[in-house]
Amino acid sequence: MRSPIAALGLVLAAAGAACAPVAPSPPTAERGAPPHPSDLPPARVAAEAALLRAALRAEVPELETLPPERERALLALAQQEVARSALALERTQLLVVVDRNPEVQRLALVLARPNGEWESLGAARVSTGMAGRRGYFITPTCVFRHSTAILDYRARGTFNAQGIRGLGVRGMRVWDFGWVPAQKGWREADAEPGEIRLLLHATDPDLLEPLLGRPASQGCVRVPAAVNRFLDRRGVLDVGHERAAAEGNARIGAVLRPDREPTPLAGDAMVVVDSSAAP
Repeated sequence: MRSPIAALGLVLAAAGAACAPVAPSPPTAERGAPPHPSDLPPARVAAEAALLRAALRAEVPELETLPPERERALLALAQQEVARSALALERTQLLVVVDRNPEVQRLALVLARPNGEWESLGAARVSTGMAGRRGYFITPTCVFRHSTAILDYRARGTFNAQGIRGLGVRGMRVWDFGWVPAQKGWREADAEPGEIRLLLHATDPDLLEPLLGRPASQGCVRVPAAVNRFLDRRGVLDVGHERAAAEGNARIGAVLRPDREPTPLAGDAMVVVDSSAAP
């Protein structure tokens, strides 16, 4: 009989680079949605990156600049994760990179170049899955694709029995990456495998957002409301969704903000890494 640890290894190996169980959306190329980022000359990429940096500073009060050593480590881990994934990085695009290291717990908006340097445009505190509590999972590391095959939704802003708005105030975007394998945090000793519905979402602005920066979620990635709005308005993960909306997909279009200003550097991938596991 295989041990639980071996079983978990088989589950994750079977998932391989395709941790997200859905097909990625095709890149945007048509007029009516952001132009294909590979069509942008380097000067335009640099100008757009500068605009995004300025917007982040203006719109995200919690924005941080990672220390150089930590930024280099995060970018190197993200590059390694992308290299062993099914994501073909053939164009300059934005990646949402999350370090689940309990001592870090940060999200960085990363500009990834196929044949050039990667850079962080800014970072903010997040919360990923915590260990030691029943029903809570460890957020898995991998490249997770945001696909039009799964419909996102928006928070209703309702309170649960504990008086908490788990997805944030009404209207906050919830990015849905589908079912993925994840380790059960309450069974660390034998690493019993499990599965979670991986979401990227805001959280209660009064009770839980001040606690971001430490593991606290049931496996999803919690972000500040300002980061949620920025990713949503700029369409950072919506390259395929913009194309689908432009082609007349009303269900996809209904999820997107009517006042959005999608960046031509949009992508469709969230990359979760763990700097505590780095050699």
